[in-house]
Amino acid sequence: MRITRTGRRGRRAAALTTTVLTASALLLTGCSSDSGSDASDSNGNITLTVADFGQFGYKEADLFAKYHKLHPKITVKEETTANEQDYYPKLLQQLNTGSGLADVTGIEVGRIKEVVDTQAAKFTDLSKTINVSDWVSWKEKQATASDGTVIGAGTDIGPMSLCYRKDLFQQAGLPSDRDAVAKAVAGGWEDYLKLGEQYKKKAPSGTYFMDSASAMYNAVVSSSAQQYYDASGKPIYKDSPSVQQGWNLAAEAASKKLTHGLAQFTDAWTAALRKGSVATVACPAWMAGQISTNSGDAFKGKWDIAKAPGSTAANWGGSFLAVPKSGKHAKEAAELVKWLTAPEQQAEVFKAIGVFPSNKGAYDLPGVKNATLPYFNNAPIGQIYADEAKTIPEAVLGPKDATIKDTISTQINNMEQRGTKPADAWKAATEAIDKVIG
Repeated sequence: MRITRTGRRGRRAAALTTTVLTASALLLTGCSSDSGSDASDSNGNITLTVADFGQFGYKEADLFAKYHKLHPKITVKEETTANEQDYYPKLLQQLNTGSGLADVTGIEVGRIKEVVDTQAAKFTDLSKTINVSDWVSWKEKQATASDGTVIGAGTDIGPMSLCYRKDLFQQAGLPSDRDAVAKAVAGGWEDYLKLGEQYKKKAPSGTYFMDSASAMYNAVVSSSAQQYYDASGKPIYKDSPSVQQGWNLAAEAASKKLTHGLAQFTDAWTAALRKGSVATVACPAWMAGQISTNSGDAFKGKWDIAKAPGSTAANWGGSFLAVPKSGKHAKEAAELVKWLTAPEQQAEVFKAIGVFPSNKGAYDLPGVKNATLPYFNNAPIGQIYADEAKTIPEAVLGPKDATIKDTISTQINNMEQRGTKPADAWKAATEAIDKVIG
């Protein structure tokens, strides 16, 4: 998601910050003074509102119009916020005041633990409507409260790959075939940096090996089951092996000038993609849509997708759809969520923008299994992402995952952009995080 989505889809944010969907997308302004949509008439026609962030793909796949054809008395309107970091505080405010909530709300994976722990009672138990075992197992667990209620239906996940500019690799004298690229980084993200050093020696003028060291950091951490919290709920980010590995690799990339130093989803980042000055991007499934949208027609076919560095699968991003109990049409909203997250609709979204389904039933559908991306030199993304999805470790989530990740990413950006020493950047990150999590 998204993107985060803060990661985001981030998928959600990935699924957790992304760009504007389309010029016609509505901003989330709390246009309703009460919880849920009250738009209905004497003939039983109702309007359901869906509040989300970044790029969920429903507009691109024309799903709301299709749902209206199936249910003529129901019209669905989408309220989209470009940045998940703007969306989430507003959602919390709406939950706390009980005002302004949409009938269906999107929740990014980096926020789901906090919502499950603190707001679960305010959401409809979707296990009464949806067969939650249809999702990859860890997706269901992420949205399940201590009493067994399931407050969110999985939309997408973010299996990892490596997006790269085939033409720039050729100009730099590097292997450009996707299998050869995968082989070159098979040893892990350390190999990725070695490839970056080779690229730098003959890099085309004005180009950089990677967009952002913080993006690589997030990819490294996403391959581990233990990230920022342990299974007991204790924050362990200061001692987490995956965090330490990601941080050290990011510091190395910054010091060796292998990175453009651009925080993802900023104007400078989108401008760099449009200009064509980035050679590689750590690429969860939802990122392909971001790259193609921002790079434009000039670079169609010049991008390609290879298997992610290393042998351990990774997931970065992914989102959920939830139904507030206070909505005036909660039953109809739950049915809409069931339909949107069914295999056929998730396959349509995948076809439209490349975000990968969380519903296992979609994986064998021809539109997913045999999917390729023409923009990325017809990369077989159905095969690449499905293979990755099967072995993604079940990550331990914490209530402040997104905050920790964003804070560390900011300090990595400072190492890249301002030359901040790694020790000083780490001190600033941990002090800021400790103020938030106590």
